[in-house]
Amino acid sequence: MTEQQESVILAAKEVGLTLSADNFLLNRQALAAKINELLLGNFQQLISILYRMDVSEAKLRLLLKENPGTDAGLIIADLVIERQAQKIKSRREFRQRDNDISEEEKW
Repeated sequence: MTEQQESVILAAKEVGLTLSADNFLLNRQALAAKINELLLGNFQQLISILYRMDVSEAKLRLLLKENPGTDAGLIIADLVIERQAQKIKSRREFRQRDNDISEEEKW
């Protein structure tokens, strides 16, 4: 599984969506649709999810302002996927760093 695919699957789980397709574009569309559903039906829950995931509010506002004709669900989905990719990368780097420490130096 690619990092991009892993990111979209993890992002979908955060919004309560289970993805089965192994197609990034289809999964991205499904995630955007779920986010649009939350935008219209449960905005407070969406805000809570974005906060919990630590999606940059400033970046989101800027992207929405700069792209007024673009589907907001897609913009938010891309930010959520990007954030998940950052977390995956960070975890891998941290794990690698831990592996580089000798057993004698570990606590």
